[in-house]
Amino acid sequence: MRDALSVTSLRTRKDAVATSRLDTVSMPLPLQAGEVVFRLDCFALTTNNLTYAAFGDSMHYWDLFPTGEAGWGQIPVWGFGDVVLSSAEGIAVGERFYGFFPIASHLKVRATRVKPHGFSDAAEHRQLLAPVYNHYQRCSADPAHQPGLEHPLLVVRPLFTTSFVCADFLADQAFFGAQQVVISSASSKTAYGTAHCLGAHPGITRIALTSPRHQDFLRSLGCYDRVLGYDELASLPATTPTLYLDFAGSPDVRAQVREHFGPALVYDCVVGSANPSGEATGVRWPDPRPTFFFAPTQIQKRRADWGAEGFEQRLRAAQTRFLRTISDPHQPWMQIRHGQGFAAASEVITELQAGRTDPRTAHVVSLADA
Repeated sequence: MRDALSVTSLRTRKDAVATSRLDTVSMPLPLQAGEVVFRLDCFALTTNNLTYAAFGDSMHYWDLFPTGEAGWGQIPVWGFGDVVLSSAEGIAVGERFYGFFPIASHLKVRATRVKPHGFSDAAEHRQLLAPVYNHYQRCSADPAHQPGLEHPLLVVRPLFTTSFVCADFLADQAFFGAQQVVISSASSKTAYGTAHCLGAHPGITRIALTSPRHQDFLRSLGCYDRVLGYDELASLPATTPTLYLDFAGSPDVRAQVREHFGPALVYDCVVGSANPSGEATGVRWPDPRPTFFFAPTQIQKRRADWGAEGFEQRLRAAQTRFLRTISDPHQPWMQIRHGQGFAAASEVITELQAGRTDPRTAHVVSLADA
C-alpha cells in the first residue's frame, strides 16, 4: 500500500493572476475515516474564475484550497472529478462528481452529509463560504448531467446559475424602480446569460455596454435591446430610472455611468469583475453605493420560498432553454476550445486576464492525461 500520493497543482500569484507556477507535494496515505480523494478530470475557465481571484481575500475564495504559502493561491474552478480513493461510506471508487476544485491533479476532501445526490466537504477552512461551494454532486444522480454534453455544461452551469439568480433577484426587487438595465462587459457569458433571463420581463430595456470589437457579436445574439460602445453612453436619456449591472469591475466605467445618470441611477449592482484589482480601488461612492451580488444568498432565499426541488426545477428549465439557444446549429452563441494540461490552463488564465479571448469562445481544460 502506498504511503503517499504525489499531487501537482497550479499556483497563482494573488496580486498578479497571470503569474503562475507548478508545485508538487505529497499527500499522506492511508486516508482517515470519511476522507475521499478525487482526480480532477476536466474543468471550465472563464472570467468568473478571475472574479474569484479578484475577490479572493474579501470573499474567502483563496481559503477554499489554501497553499500555506504567502502571496500564492489556487484559483477555484468548477469541474468533474473521479474518486480514486475513498474511506467514506456511500462513496465508491470510480464515481464521478461535479463541484469546486483547485487546478490540481488531486484533491482530498472530508465527506459529510453523504446522500444519494452527493455530499459536502467538512474541511474547516471551507466553512467560511456558502454551502454551495462545498457540495459535490454525484453525476449518476444529477438530472442535468448528460455525458455527451459535459463540456458545454461545465461552461454554462456555474455562469448560468449566477445569471438566473441575478435576474431573479432584480425581478424580486421590482428592479428597484428601474425601467432599464445597463450592463457593462456585456459580452461576458454571465452577462448575456443574465440578459437572456431578463427577456422574461418585457417592461425592462436591456442595454449592453461593450468594446467596439464585440458590438456585432452582441447584436447577433438578440438578447439585448440596444448595444452601445462605452463611448456612446451619453446617447442614453439621462433621466430614465436606471439600474447598473456591473460585470466589468472598472472604476472608470462606473464613474461615467454615475456622472451621466446622476439621481436617475436607482441601484448599482456588482456581479463580477475581470479586473483582479477590482476590490482595492479605495473609491468611496455615494448612494446608491455599489452592492456586491452574492448568488448563494438569493439561492438560499428561493430554496426557502420554493423548496429545494422547486428551485432546482426552475433553474434546470431555464438552463435547458439557454443551452438550446446557445447551441443552435444555425447560429451558435458559443464554441468550446479544448485545452490539455496545466500549461493550457495557465495560458487561458493569461488570455482571460488580458481580455484577449473571443466572446464566442469558451474554454474547457482536461487534466486526464496531464
